[in-house]
Amino acid sequence: MGLARLLLLCGFVLSLDGCAAAGLAVVGAGAGVGIGEGADYTMNGIAYKTFAAPINNVRFAALKAFDRMGMPVTADQKTENGWTLLANASNRTITVELESLTLKTTRMRVVADEGKIFFKDKATETELIAQTAEMLDAGTRSAGSKPELHVERSAPQ
Repeated sequence: MGLARLLLLCGFVLSLDGCAAAGLAVVGAGAGVGIGEGADYTMNGIAYKTFAAPINNVRFAALKAFDRMGMPVTADQKTENGWTLLANASNRTITVELESLTLKTTRMRVVADEGKIFFKDKATETELIAQTAEMLDAGTRSAGSKPELHVERSAPQ
């Protein structure tokens, strides 16, 4: 009876191969903005990330990330809600949709399509998000920008 339970447990654990990535994301939480802090996925493998940055900053960072990864951009189009970027990598089409949520917040949707209906390349999606986050971080550091504090002062009476 104990051997049957052990075999059943081993079979169950082996069927959870997708959960290993979740464990790695938790372990690597301090490793980078893109991976450890909120890249979310839908059931069919589409990646999402919201950045606390204006849409143009995220767009330029994504374009730099495509360049850094050697993915030629085939389209860069303004849409009603933001921007759509298309690029190619091997046998994949990479689609990035940027949506301006506020003046300082942008949602990024990444799909690395291998031509299959249900299977997306999550590794490429994750890396593009991580590279975009790194480019945003590098841009902030190189600009030497510090948070501005605006204080209204009343005129002396």
